[in-house]
Amino acid sequence: MVTSKGKSPREKQQGKALMVTPKGGSPRERQQGEGLMATSKGRSPREKQRGEATMETTIYKEVFFDASHRLLHYEGKCRNLHGHRWRVEVWLRGEPDSETGILVDFNVIKEVIERFDHQVILNREDPMVGCLEQFQPVVTTVGDPSSELLAGEIRRLLDAECHLTGTGARVTRIRVWESDTCCAGQVYEDQ
Repeated sequence: MVTSKGKSPREKQQGKALMVTPKGGSPRERQQGEGLMATSKGRSPREKQRGEATMETTIYKEVFFDASHRLLHYEGKCRNLHGHRWRVEVWLRGEPDSETGILVDFNVIKEVIERFDHQVILNREDPMVGCLEQFQPVVTTVGDPSSELLAGEIRRLLDAECHLTGTGARVTRIRVWESDTCCAGQVYEDQ
């Protein structure tokens, strides 16, 4: 996982986090006692006047998609075009909308990730791109489309969508699984 400053999100939250029920997250995390977090932030002068505190909320969404890829610069069988049933776990944090109470519509998260569903994902330098584009669209990446690279790309797409829709939400953690036993995870702290 990619982390900054060596502290886990849980360590950074100690002393200032409240557990919000029902617990969210993956089944594995629910077993470990982690759930949705509401974190107190600084209050605006108007909120101080009214005695209100602002709260950040973290949401979790799991999405599956089917896609093929190959790793052009890898020496091994993953150099060949092959497919996976990908699983993406993503955590977003921010302040929910004051009217709806929603941070980000779960369907929006699903739609962004499903842009990869039933696609061929290749390094833009891969000579196979030109061949396949004669028959179907190809999703291209800057670099080999590994789980690590896709985690960063999906995070960028989700953050851009949140920015476009005007929510203050941002991805704080993401995991991209290419099998039941292999995943790449990234944690984005201090944002």
